[in-house]
Amino acid sequence: MNMIVCAKQVVDVSEIKIDPNTGKPLLSGVPQKISDIDKNAMEEAIKIKEKHGGKITVLTVGPSDAKERIKELLAMGADEGILISAPENSDYHVISSLLAAAIKKIGEYDLILCGEASIDLFSGQIGPRIAGLLGIPQMTYAQKITVEKNKVVAERNVGDKVVTVESTFPVVITVTKEINEPRLPSLMQILASSNKPIHEWNVESLIDDELNPCVETVDIKGVSMERKNIIYQDDIDDAVKKLVDSLAKEGLLR
Repeated sequence: MNMIVCAKQVVDVSEIKIDPNTGKPLLSGVPQKISDIDKNAMEEAIKIKEKHGGKITVLTVGPSDAKERIKELLAMGADEGILISAPENSDYHVISSLLAAAIKKIGEYDLILCGEASIDLFSGQIGPRIAGLLGIPQMTYAQKITVEKNKVVAERNVGDKVVTVESTFPVVITVTKEINEPRLPSLMQILASSNKPIHEWNVESLIDDELNPCVETVDIKGVSMERKNIIYQDDIDDAVKKLVDSLAKEGLLR
């Protein structure tokens, strides 16, 4: 099995503070990490490798300091990493185009694994976009994966149902957080990861034409989540009626 895991460096959203005067997020100094669900994709790739053998390549588009995040995945069990320098003002069109071009350059692959979405923007676009650009099948929201000799079977979480699908290789699979529990590498694995290669590719080595974003980010602001702290202490029937009336006035009931 030749597997590629697409991973994204993100800010730790639990550490983000909002400027009370402007409503803008304060991102300076916020710790960086690999998006949580991408670690689930990495863990699943390792499990497949342990059973079937093969190679795992980590693919990331980001700044130079993303090499430190790639090392975390190498310590978990990946064999090599590839870091693509991120252009300014990158959107999903730019990122997915670079990832697809890098995968074509890698050449031989059976499985491409991604998290269902990144924890910062949570759009769920990258996996399906890559599959479309490569012209190969995709299976999204997989909560269980079974790899067989000539095919892969996945159980897809589609809300109130679980759908079982299968595909031949190659295929793109996006996984949910419920699929597994990512392992913590040992000290020896962390030390050994320093000997694993991380290649750095630039945009020009992958795409000849000019790559421009299709979406412009105009502004980013935090959303106020203050509670009204209204307590209804009347008779239960009166309290329920008042609550329903209040929700209706707020436009929360239809």
